[in-house]
Parts: sequence; structure tokens; C-alpha cells
Amino acid sequence: MAKQAEEKYEESKLYKIRHSAAHVMAQAVLERFPEAKYTIGPPVENGFYYDFELPEPISADDLPQLEKRMRQILAGQHDFKKEVLPAEEAREIFKDQPYKLELIEGLEQGGLDEYGEPLDEKPEISIYKNDSFVDLCRGPHVENTKQINPAAIKLMSIAGAYWRGDENNKMLTRIYGTAWEKPDELKQYLQMLEEAKKRDHRKLGKELEIFIFDDEVGPGLPLWLPNGGIIIEELEKLAKEMEEQAGYQRVRTPIVTKEDLFIKSGHLPYYAESMYPPMEMEGVKYYVKPMNCPMHHKIFDARPRSYRELPLRLAEYGTCYRYEKSGELFGLMRVRSMQMNDAHLYIAEDQFEQEFMGVVDLYRKYFELFGIEKYVMRLSLHSKAGLGKKYVDNERLWVKTEEMVRTAMDKNGVPYVEAEDEAAFYGPKIDVQIWSAIGKEFSLATNQVDFAQPARFDLKFINKEGQEEMPLVIHRAPLSTHERMVGFLIEHYAGAFPVWLSPEQVRVIPITDGQNEYAENIAKQLKAEGIRASADLSSERMNAKIRNAQLMKVPYMLVVGNNEMEAGMVSLRVRDGSQENNIPLSEFIARAKDRINKRASGL
Repeated sequence: MAKQAEEKYEESKLYKIRHSAAHVMAQAVLERFPEAKYTIGPPVENGFYYDFELPEPISADDLPQLEKRMRQILAGQHDFKKEVLPAEEAREIFKDQPYKLELIEGLEQGGLDEYGEPLDEKPEISIYKNDSFVDLCRGPHVENTKQINPAAIKLMSIAGAYWRGDENNKMLTRIYGTAWEKPDELKQYLQMLEEAKKRDHRKLGKELEIFIFDDEVGPGLPLWLPNGGIIIEELEKLAKEMEEQAGYQRVRTPIVTKEDLFIKSGHLPYYAESMYPPMEMEGVKYYVKPMNCPMHHKIFDARPRSYRELPLRLAEYGTCYRYEKSGELFGLMRVRSMQMNDAHLYIAEDQFEQEFMGVVDLYRKYFELFGIEKYVMRLSLHSKAGLGKKYVDNERLWVKTEEMVRTAMDKNGVPYVEAEDEAAFYGPKIDVQIWSAIGKEFSLATNQVDFAQPARFDLKFINKEGQEEMPLVIHRAPLSTHERMVGFLIEHYAGAFPVWLSPEQVRVIPITDGQNEYAENIAKQLKAEGIRASADLSSERMNAKIRNAQLMKVPYMLVVGNNEMEAGMVSLRVRDGSQENNIPLSEFIARAKDRINKRASGL
């Protein structure tokens, strides 16, 4: 959640309801496990959680009883009362709670928040009481438990979580819940979750034979099956067409490179923890690349450049590797191997607006094609506190380039929100959040301004006055990575891809063995026309063959029996349930090719 949206959420009634519900849940847990040690219980985007060190394991079967107790507590109409108190008094209250004592020490001495991160200023130490429960907390909360509707809360799941997110710390038990203002909102949310389970890209990816993971290969390293390979090829074909029309040139770069390149680029200090460890050969360290940027800069610098060549747009579907933490890996959404829809635009400063907006327009073309109706463009900014640590230490260029992005977006009427302290280390960026057909949010595309790398690589071009000038660089990835894009599309379409993107576009189904040769010849004709087709010549009955094709979400099924064979026709069954009998094969081919060539969303 962007910082601006997060701040707005923290001021909302829903945030207070969820924060208060977390305290009520903690009270119910402590009543059941008086020896439990409790840590933190914040609201999150769609609910809340609380982490505990419990004396015995707990399972999902225990949640209904805890939920029942929560409703009883809510019915008691207890006030939430805040008290500010000295650290010593707080220590006495929480003397048997080691995690609370650690938090108190951080607040008192270092001004650290519950995650151990420094706060802008040293905060007060406060507690909140409701009924028999007391918690170290800065709020905010509802005034009374009667403001939480008992019919609009639900405990959702149990998971493991390291204290403060550090895998070197103790593993705790995290209980997730959700809370809403009205029961109908809870019902809608649960329905959305149920639909999301059906669309889960990990489940569908396996069922539709798109990708797998294998322990012997390694976590976060997907293996693309033939169906997945087809989807990737179609996406890459789309990107190449769009980029060729926009004047991009394609390049290729190696997967490994010397350590010195990443030191020169400045990436190594910022990305070392997310990079695979180096390999050493003949006294030289090599890294597998986590990004393509430095190599593209080398290509730009391969020979002298003139202003006449700018903008120079270099594109590559380069494979990169990042060592994401094991606990953060999630299907195709967080992986360690990724093929990125990457490009770098080398531009003069007066070309910035046109080129930056050209990338934004490219986003919007893709969104229209994929039926993405809801999206938010987020301008991610630096923070002064992070200069020299998290960000390149050049406040003047930060302010200048951030204003350039704002001006371009405002002038062209593109709505956006701002998010402080979320920029790339080398410049501001536009991150794009999109929502799938069922309202599930994804982080996808990025459009970044890089003012640091050109100086590090001493990139130059000769301007109109015959003088050397340093270019600006725009780094963009409208289709994200193959991994994340395919994961999103699986869930967006529930695996029922539009015809042009479907791994198998047509399945020919003979009613009996007597039509096998006819079915096989039809499949060959379709393939000759560039349509991905197969003939099901198995010994199963026709209905079973149709069911198998439907399970694989094949858009078109051509059923052929004796009547169709004798007339040289086909009977069409469409994935959406519609049906047309006895149509000429040529008519079907023309229809299918029209949908495919137009990359149409409908069948």
C-alpha cells in the first residue's frame, strides 16, 4: 500500500475497527492461554493480525471458539482507554511479557517502532485498556467495543511469523482476522476470497500445465511447461511488435558479469542482500545479474553518440536472478529467476516529457488489451533521511527529476498518487498498481528515472552545439516480468485466456474412431493456418473428451461425426457454452484467425 494511501487508511474508521478487533482477539487468546507471550497486532490492508508465543500449538479448528469469545467481549460494550505513562511504570505492567519489554526499551532509548525501525521523533509511551486486556499501543481505536459489529468480524487463518520479520528471531504464531463496518461488506470480501482461491495462479498453473516448481531445482525457480512457453512467446511477440512500432531496438546481454560492473553502477551496495553470492574464477568475482541496467549502459557507451541518435531506446527480455528470502517467495509473484520486459531510454532533457509519457501510454494500451479497467499510477519519491543510505546523495537532482515527472503527468492529465520514501535508489519512478477482474490488487509495471547511472558510467552524447552532454535514462518495464505477468493473467482470466493467448486454441474431437483420420486432417489444416490445434484420438467417449477440453479451458472444440465428415463440415462448441452445428471449416478458420490476429478479448 502506498504511503499516502496508508496514511489515509490510518485515519479511517475501518482502521480503528480493525485495530480494536486485534486487541479483542488478543484478549480472547490470552484468556485461553494465560501463559502466552504477546507481541504486536496491527491492522493490515484487509484486516488485522496478532503475533503470539503460545505454550502449545493452535490450529484452524480453534478459531471458531476464539471468534465466539470475541463476540462476547464486543457485546460487553467496553471502552478503549488510553494512558500515557513513564517507561518504568510500563515495565511493571508488562514485567512478564518479554516482547513488550523489548518494545518499551526501543521506544525509550532509540525511538524505534514495533519493527525496530527508527521513528522520526521519540514517541510517548502509551497503553490502551479495554475490559481485562491492556496493551502497549499508540492507537488509534474506536471509543467502545459496541462500535464493532460482531457479525462483521471473522478469524481467517494461522501462520508462522518471525519476531520483527527476522528469521534469526523466534518463530511466533500469527492469527489473521478481518473486520468490516457492515456484515454485507464481510460477505462480499469472503466471496471475493472464495473466487480468488478458484483463480489462484499456483493451483491453475499446475492444472493447466503452465509451470511447476521443483525442490531439486530450487525454490523460486519456475520451470515453464510447453503451455507456459507458448504464453511467454505470445507476450514477448506482443511486446516486440509494440516496441518496434515505438522505435525500440533489441539487444542481448550475458547472465553473469564481473563484480566491478555492479560496483561502478552503484547497485552492489544497495542490492547485495538480494543478489546471489559471487563466483570466483581466476581471482575475479562474477555475479549472476539481478538487473540489466549496467550492461545496457555499456552498450550505449560502445561508441560516441550524437544528439541525432536520441532518444535511443534499448529493449531486452533479459533473465535476471535475485535471492528473495524464502519466506517472501510466492508462486510466480515473488521468484528468484525472472525474465524482465526491460528497456532503457537514453534521452536529452528536452525529450523527457514526450518519452516518459510514451511509456505511460504504452501501459494504457496494454491495460486496454487485457481488460484491466482499474489501475493506479503511484509516483514514488525519495526521503531526505535516506540520502546517502537508501538513495543517491544528490538532493538537487532528486527535487528536479521528481518535479519533471509531476509536470509531465499533470500536463497530460494522468491521475496519480504520491508515495514518499519508495523511490528507486537512483531516481523517482512511477509504479503501477492494477486490479484483476475480481478486484485483487497486483503490483506490476514500473517507469523509472535514473539520474545517477549516467554520471557513474560517464555517459555522453554530442549535443546540437557540438558540446558533450550527459543523457537522462528512463528505465521501464510495462509488462513487468514474464513470471508476474503470467501469474496475474492466470488469475485475471481464471485460466480461460483469450484465444490469441491460449496455449491450445482448438481441439478437434471425433465422435468415434471412424472419424479419427478426418479429425487429424482438420488439425493439420488448422496448424498450417497458424492456429494451435490438436486432435483428441483417445479411446474415451465424446462427452469425456469435451469435458477434458473444458477442464483445460480450450476456447474452441470442433466435434466431428459421420455427418460432418461426409459433408466436409465441423460442429463448433465454444468454451462459453455456445454451439453451432455443421459449419464449413473455412468459415471457422476465418473466424478464429480474425480473433487471433486482432488479439480480441471475446470468443
